[in-house]
Amino acid sequence: MQRALRPSALVPRGFDVESAFCDGATTVITVRATSGTSLCPSCGTSSGRIHSRYQRRLNDLPLAGRQVRLVVVARRFRCVTVLCGRRIFTERFDEGALAPWARRTTRLDLIVHHLGLALGGRPAASFSRRLMLPVSNDTLLRVVRKRGCPPFAAPSVIGIDDWAWRRNQRYGTIICDLERRRPITLLPDREPATAQAWLAGQPQIAVVARDRGGGYALAVAKALPHATQVADRWHLMENASHAFLDAVRKSMRQVRIAVGSATINPNLMTAAERIQYEGYLRREDTNAAILKQAETGVSIKEIVRLTGHSRGLIRRVLRGQRPSRRIPVLRGRGPDLRNPPARGFRHRRPRLRAHCRSGSMGRARRRFRRPFAPAEGRPLAPPTYS
Repeated sequence: MQRALRPSALVPRGFDVESAFCDGATTVITVRATSGTSLCPSCGTSSGRIHSRYQRRLNDLPLAGRQVRLVVVARRFRCVTVLCGRRIFTERFDEGALAPWARRTTRLDLIVHHLGLALGGRPAASFSRRLMLPVSNDTLLRVVRKRGCPPFAAPSVIGIDDWAWRRNQRYGTIICDLERRRPITLLPDREPATAQAWLAGQPQIAVVARDRGGGYALAVAKALPHATQVADRWHLMENASHAFLDAVRKSMRQVRIAVGSATINPNLMTAAERIQYEGYLRREDTNAAILKQAETGVSIKEIVRLTGHSRGLIRRVLRGQRPSRRIPVLRGRGPDLRNPPARGFRHRRPRLRAHCRSGSMGRARRRFRRPFAPAEGRPLAPPTYS
């Protein structure tokens, strides 16, 4: 059975519509509460003695592509309790419809809260204007902060690590529930004392995953001596990757000699590549001279005096922490281990230069993109560039 749509169905529950009209792009609806009494916020006594009336203006959900503004005719009541300290109080409405001192209805405030959670400040403010819900980015963030986060269940397996408020300047601590895969709290800094104070209030924690630093290890050992500390997978992989790359960098000279990339034809270089290559040779000579002095038993102080280099540079060379930098001219110049070139292969750069001298640049590019001509009738695969 179909029922007629009443105007009161378009407004929050507990209100009757008195009038409605359109004011430009806004629909103004005047409503009045249906109840005849209200509860005193101090003593909780119901009162029906009306003192006066006033109007409250609030924003509500849009209607038919128009913004909606509710004009609530609210009342002031006299408290009938003799011993109550509040003699006059304003009308209180259902919390699900309208909160005290609110400028938006509860259902609109809920939409604003979800927009702030999903999109953040500025993106949500831009999207809300398209939804006919004009709110600023500050309002969105304020609504999210006011509602706060729901209380979390007591975790038993957590992960703790630092994160950057502002990189290289200010850091905090993030704690996550690894069983439920959600963050629990953010601490203002990464001091062991701060982490220890929070962990001391969670005695049920049995496992703590952390990085390999000593700060969080000390905090967990003091606050939760019974908890098991483990190194998380990401930090293990990150440390293993750094160790592997350091070992490779220290052996780059031997690797280049083994693959034949240490010999380079300077005639195939551009001016910029030649400058970089000369710098590479100077670094190699410097490293060799320092290592030779160290092998003869010369002290670091004496090497500083003989070579004129800084003490930090000499220490990095002796520790193998000053590897040779990657040389751009080596890219595609040496032999390719995966696809060694056949006989008759010529580098592309001289061919491009030769075509540039004899014709336009467009013609040279078209000729350059063609496959290489096979040598002595044998098929030739294009070179592979790393």
